[in-house]
Amino acid sequence: MNERAKELFGRGLAELGVTLTSAELGKFYLLATELGKWSRKINLTAIRGDEDIAVKHFIDSLTVLRAIGTKGTLLDIGSGGGFPALPVKIARRDLQIVSVDAVEKKIIFQRHASRLLGLHHFDALHVRGEELAGIYAGHFDWVVSRAFSDIPTFVRMALPLVKDAGRIVAMKGKGGVDEARAAELPLADMGVRVTEVMEFVLPISGDARSLIVIERM
Repeated sequence: MNERAKELFGRGLAELGVTLTSAELGKFYLLATELGKWSRKINLTAIRGDEDIAVKHFIDSLTVLRAIGTKGTLLDIGSGGGFPALPVKIARRDLQIVSVDAVEKKIIFQRHASRLLGLHHFDALHVRGEELAGIYAGHFDWVVSRAFSDIPTFVRMALPLVKDAGRIVAMKGKGGVDEARAAELPLADMGVRVTEVMEFVLPISGDARSLIVIERM
């Protein structure tokens, strides 16, 4: 990661109120380098360049820390190149994380990155989200995703996987309140409801973001 990207990353962390050790910062820098290398060979992500990786992958991923705890189990559905799963694991090392994606080359990268960074209790699975219920029924404290455009579809997939007192967190862009309101009826039919919508501006970029938190009634 170049010096400009490191500066932007540091500013973004400060705005989020996230403190990292020098070792954790080093893991982020190494992850950025590996992501850049792999993206030049295979289509891991459309976001390239150190500055964009620092803000649009790393800082954007870490915004979900507002809605999750420091210990427990977390599932990231449709994680692509490992976002938010990998940054969250670096920042919250006590979380046990399962990261899934249907594209095998992206999971291969995540496994490589987790080994390189020495991440423990991080499992990257090449599987469709619909196939997880038989393995992880009622297993997770949090199920998160920034891959779904449709909240009810995401919740329908996540609900069998989350504990009774667990939370489902949809990471969205602009208009989170409107999306949450539009989803009220289908969510109620599933026995869940939106308990909180956190709207904020992504540090550095100024892009609108929201976290939609969903729990059982």
